[in-house]
Amino acid sequence: MEIKELVSFFINESSETLEITFRLTIDSEDEIRTDQIQISETQSFGYNFEKFKISPLRDLFEEDDDEDGFESLFDDDDFEDPLDEDEIMSFLNEYYLIYPKKLPTAEFF
Repeated sequence: MEIKELVSFFINESSETLEITFRLTIDSEDEIRTDQIQISETQSFGYNFEKFKISPLRDLFEEDDDEDGFESLFDDDDFEDPLDEDEIMSFLNEYYLIYPKKLPTAEFF
């Protein structure tokens, strides 16, 4: 059993979970699996997905109206790199190897 494809994934900040939809190598193209894993659980495996939370934009009205003030809203420091798909797949393969009973069942969509 191995993760074949990540269909969707994101960090739900309000519930502090990694929400994922994926397929295993044994699943058909018409099947998907959906799961929510606590961020604290990912950290116990040595993965720090919490660093990828999206930082809120600074208050638009606090900046000057000049161009430099507007452009500074979009500095690279305000946003983290997107989640790494390979890292998530690596985590999921480890997680479900250790906890096979937590593997969600395949559902048709």
